[in-house]
Amino acid sequence: MSGQSPTGSGISADRWLSKAFGEASVRVDRPRSAAGGDRERDEEDDYSSRFEQRARELSRESGEKPAYWAHGRVDSSYDGGGAQPFFNKANERLYEAYSQLHTMAQEFDKPFDSPAILVVGHQTDGKSALVEALMGFQFNHVGGGTKTRRPIAINMKYNPTAVEPRCFLIKDDNLGREEELSLPELQAHIEGENRRLEHENGFWAKDIVVKIEYKYCPNLTIIDTPGLISAAPGRKFASLQQSSRLVEDLVRSKMSQRDYIILCLEDNSDWSNATTRRLVLEADPDLRRTVMVSTKFDTRIPQFSRAEDVEMFMHPPTRLLAGTVLGGGPFFTSVPSGRVGLHRDSQYRSNEHYREAVLGREQKDIVDLERRMDRQLGSQERSRVGVSQLRFFLERLLQQRYLENVPTIVPVLEREHRIATSKLSETVQELKDLNKEHLREKGRAFYQHFLEKIPEIVRGTLAAPTRIFGETLSHEHIRGGAFVNADGRPCMPMQTVPNAEMRLFGGAQYHRALEEFRLIVNSVECPPVSREDIVNSCGVDEIHNGVNYTRTACVIAIARARETFEPFVHQLGFRLSHIARRLLPVAMYLLQKEGRILNGHEAFLKKIGSTFGRFVDERVKDCQEKCHADLKSTTQFVTWSLHSGNKEGLRSVLSPHENDHHDSREEKRRSGGELVPTEKSLKACKLTDLVENTLWNRTMKSVTVDIVDMLVRQIFHGIRAHIVQAVELKFNCFFLMPLINDFNSFLRNEMEDAFDISLDSVFDVKSVRVALEQRRHKLESELEQMERIQSKFASIHSQLESSNATAPATTAAATAAVTGTTFHSAAAREIAAADEILRASHDLSEGIAEAKAQFAHQNQSPRTMRGSKAYETSPGRSAVGRSRDRAPLSPMGWNM
Repeated sequence: MSGQSPTGSGISADRWLSKAFGEASVRVDRPRSAAGGDRERDEEDDYSSRFEQRARELSRESGEKPAYWAHGRVDSSYDGGGAQPFFNKANERLYEAYSQLHTMAQEFDKPFDSPAILVVGHQTDGKSALVEALMGFQFNHVGGGTKTRRPIAINMKYNPTAVEPRCFLIKDDNLGREEELSLPELQAHIEGENRRLEHENGFWAKDIVVKIEYKYCPNLTIIDTPGLISAAPGRKFASLQQSSRLVEDLVRSKMSQRDYIILCLEDNSDWSNATTRRLVLEADPDLRRTVMVSTKFDTRIPQFSRAEDVEMFMHPPTRLLAGTVLGGGPFFTSVPSGRVGLHRDSQYRSNEHYREAVLGREQKDIVDLERRMDRQLGSQERSRVGVSQLRFFLERLLQQRYLENVPTIVPVLEREHRIATSKLSETVQELKDLNKEHLREKGRAFYQHFLEKIPEIVRGTLAAPTRIFGETLSHEHIRGGAFVNADGRPCMPMQTVPNAEMRLFGGAQYHRALEEFRLIVNSVECPPVSREDIVNSCGVDEIHNGVNYTRTACVIAIARARETFEPFVHQLGFRLSHIARRLLPVAMYLLQKEGRILNGHEAFLKKIGSTFGRFVDERVKDCQEKCHADLKSTTQFVTWSLHSGNKEGLRSVLSPHENDHHDSREEKRRSGGELVPTEKSLKACKLTDLVENTLWNRTMKSVTVDIVDMLVRQIFHGIRAHIVQAVELKFNCFFLMPLINDFNSFLRNEMEDAFDISLDSVFDVKSVRVALEQRRHKLESELEQMERIQSKFASIHSQLESSNATAPATTAAATAAVTGTTFHSAAAREIAAADEILRASHDLSEGIAEAKAQFAHQNQSPRTMRGSKAYETSPGRSAVGRSRDRAPLSPMGWNM
């Protein structure tokens, strides 16, 4: 069907561009007829001899290069299997626009990453060497180990006037500025960045953006990533294992960009060994946006002993390599070793010598491969052998993706332009409002909103995400400290703390901390009382040498209670201070969510935060002092009604001994003994023994130790119960309630005093003005670049509209982009709807025919037609563009 899109009908991209842009500077081969089949076979049989003869002829021609490097010029007599040149002045603006779009996405962190080639491979797979071979000159730091520690985004552009490479480095100042460097200066900059990151033992995901203009460069955007590391197991290689994880995370994040074409490099002779594919399959399970490349092919060919092994490697079955891979199969490349330079160890004296070596290596690989397979290679097989074939395929593939994405990029650019314009207007207005009265009003309005958020968070809210601001009890122990005993070991409560596994913040977290304090303190038992403790506590009275074991028990009990419970008061104060301080980021998040945050006024926000922190510290300190005073009064004078709980304490201690005497008396009576004491004499003996053991006898018996121990425990438990209730009450009354009620007046007084003393220091007006000026400069630079890119894409899009009819895919993508969907989601949606787009492709015929008639009638260049009214889309016609339906792309499928 003559009116279908290139992907739907198989029409070549050159013919599509010539229709869209009105130029036909690219060679388009006609399909051979059946009668020419014999001649084609004869040409294939004589392939090697003609290839070598043609190469010798080209080498004798002065100033002429092989067709691989000759952009825009084709020798019709050359048909030796090498990749034909690909350049069309009509699509030069397309590459330039996408190159600028990619640079802008990197510098200004925009959501429209343009299609690019992402090179992924291990350290020894020859990634950087392959990138240099695709470019036609050497510039990178190539060698063993981890040389590349930052991705290098290379925007290559064919420039026929650039005899030597022109290199432009995009600065890392977030302004999109570029600096022209010589090739040695660029090499020194890249090596310096790699050395800096190597000393830090780290990697950086931000690209080093480089623009290259060269007469031997293809129109490609290639991103060279750090090489994957296969670290050995064991603690000895822990550092290398950490680097391996960092590199994998970096490469994985890059591959997640849906518009990147993954160039997966494998250095093995068996496709069942998926060294690099293991990681690539995580991002692209079906390999539908992956190009497989087998590197170091010159070393691979001698390893095969049989032709069947070569056939298996050249045509891997689907069980080893998915048939959905781009290009229909893997590519096979070889890059000669050696560096360009004038040193004694340099293999090549110039980049021209290096390019000739790359082509010579490709020709030799084909000859060696045909000799090993004992047959001539078919056209499809030759199209996947050599750097030139890979370069030719990637350039065509990238051009196809460029054309497909044009309709979706235009509305996204418009939306981002509106956002940037709005931000610029706000920045200009903020610069105008940097006066004292306006700043004072803004400050008062902000801290009033802030004061409203603190009680809201304490009382409970779901406006803040718990996965960000919530803490489980274990996380709270790590950041706010756990309750520990005198030995420094964490205390474990007898019961499980409620909601321990929940992520809480605000009042809920405060209540959980008090509940944990109550459970832990109530589970603390009195330390055992030894005879040594009792003897040291007895001492000598001033008027007699007897002992008072009641006083001894009180001395021991209050000493043990004070040293046991005092640390818990400190720990609780520190924990509640941590919980209260976490209210600040939650409040700031809620204000930012409501659009009330003061962006750019960091000094003012720090003043708010420091005032809040000082208030929390003061309230915690005051509360701890009150708790210590209560603990001191409780452990300074023993009140039996308070400390023992009831008057049965001593009776409960003595009752077991009474039962023992009663049992022994009954036993004597039953035994029939002659001496049977009377009940009155037994009571007298018992009283005498008790007085001797408790009043003046320093020779302690077991009953004395038991009585003192039980008294100590009774007093200790009474103090413990009182402390738990008192501490909880103190923190509720003197910490929580002031946080809700008293902080308002405290913050107002502090801020108003600061305003009166020095308003400029509170808001740091000088720094704010400098930051706003920088933001305005950045936004102006962003808008300038965006308008330039937007103009180019709008022009390209309108030309595509004029050469196409209404495409359902384009309309759906444009609608998704305008309504806020990102460029990536629109692309994914259209890929999922590929079947529907194919059924609707017949709608394109009428539009293409109409566009042909229009171009024939106008007979104008694209630049002239852009300014004419006849070229503009009529109001009744809806937006049109390229369909994103992607037919299987083969490197030989472009020549129709």
